[in-house]
Amino acid sequence: MRKFIITVNGKSYEVEVEEVMGQMGGVATVPYVQAAPVSPAPVQAAPAAPAPQPQSAAAPATEKAPAQATGSQPIPSGAEVIKAPMPGTILDVRVNVGDEIKKGQVLLILEAMKMENEIMAPRDGKVVSIQVSKGSSVNVDDVMLAIQ
Repeated sequence: MRKFIITVNGKSYEVEVEEVMGQMGGVATVPYVQAAPVSPAPVQAAPAAPAPQPQSAAAPATEKAPAQATGSQPIPSGAEVIKAPMPGTILDVRVNVGDEIKKGQVLLILEAMKMENEIMAPRDGKVVSIQVSKGSSVNVDDVMLAIQ
């Protein structure tokens, strides 16, 4: 018999397991398990996160904020979509909906495998839809933005 302490859904159990070599080619089988609850260790509550402070209306905007994408922005028909070439996390969105872009301009920064990858415009055009936001995760071939 071997004794183990196993935690399931935050509750600890002391378990005795008998190891038996069966007819299965040396594979150990467990025919019987006896479980007894163990007194739980005290759980400390995580500190509450501070509430976000609303920005006052009197504070002047010094920089044009990038459009917040929700992934539900419509993609116009005929628009060229820019898809994620690899899975990763969006570190920065450098354009806004309506921006005129030039071929080779950096549109997004995609972090993948600890590397920052610049996603560049394939041609001149206008950004018509942004489907990602800073901090969002993407998989291969997820649509990130669309240009016309």
